[in-house]
Amino acid sequence: MGNTVYVETTIPSYLTSRPSRDLIVAAHQEMVREWWDRKRGRFEVFISQFVLDEASVGDPEAVARRLQVLAGLPVLDVTDAGRALAKALLSQIPLPNRAATDALHIAVAATNGMDYLLTLNCAHIANAKYRSRIESLCEDHEVKAPIICTPEELMDA
Repeated sequence: MGNTVYVETTIPSYLTSRPSRDLIVAAHQEMVREWWDRKRGRFEVFISQFVLDEASVGDPEAVARRLQVLAGLPVLDVTDAGRALAKALLSQIPLPNRAATDALHIAVAATNGMDYLLTLNCAHIANAKYRSRIESLCEDHEVKAPIICTPEELMDA
């Protein structure tokens, strides 16, 4: 089993956000904290400039908290192959144009050989409806798709 994880922006967002009154959001926040505190050490954790860019938007205090947890994590390169894969993902999967960065997260993780892509974005990334097409497009681009999962799914890995 592999041990590299690309952490998409929802992870530091849930990790550092104020506790939610919404029970589902609160459960996600707790699971992210538990994975980050107890399981993260089992993996080599990576991000991209896209994670840093997204984490840098919004309330200045929230931005500071997100950037603090991301500080020191290795930043993966975005290659021409990654940009081509992202373009293919956007054109061949019914993703909205606003999901361009989501396609880039998948492409960066795949083209850099990540074993896992950890996310709570279940609309555009960890979406079972898109999984086989993502894997097929990655194969077409001669890279292996990472296992796209939520923290709950990666707790026992």
